Amino acid sequence: MQRLYFLIPDKETTSVIVDELNSMGLTKDELHVVGKDWRPLEKEGVPVASLIQTSDVVNASKRGAIAGAVLGLILGLIAHFMLIDTNIVWITLGMIVFGTLFGVWASTMVGVSVRDVKVGKYDKAIKRGAMLLIIDVPDEQEEVFKNTIKRHHSDVIIDKISTKDQKQNVPEGH
Repeated sequence: MQRLYFLIPDKETTSVIVDELNSMGLTKDELHVVGKDWRPLEKEGVPVASLIQTSDVVNASKRGAIAGAVLGLILGLIAHFMLIDTNIVWITLGMIVFGTLFGVWASTMVGVSVRDVKVGKYDKAIKRGAMLLIIDVPDEQEEVFKNTIKRHHSDVIIDKISTKDQKQNVPEGH
């Protein structure tokens, strides 16, 4: 799946594009809009982007799970060597599970407050009244969607998440 970002100049064009994307087979679960005045679009049935689409919460929880599991493994091994006559398997597994859960919880709390790098890139335009439409499309159909929208709406800016953008979205300290 590819996540595409369409910066659209106004609500009316956004509504037309959403209708076009629906006719091309995209469902409401694959479309999300971000904008200053999104309420009229929501009344038309255009799904509004949630924290999952506009923040770094998903990536942060993945990083937290990995970091927590590694820390749990290390602490489990340390506990085993400090507490003689203990079962290394149960202590280590327990610490890994605890570390993973704690890592997910802690990093999710941080991830909610970190703006998604691509959404943040368009904050100024959104504040001026533009709408950001986020769509998830299958890899093999990415060009079809981009070309169709560009052909009908040349004023729309189309972007997608790149590997560089994903790495750039790591908050300081991680």
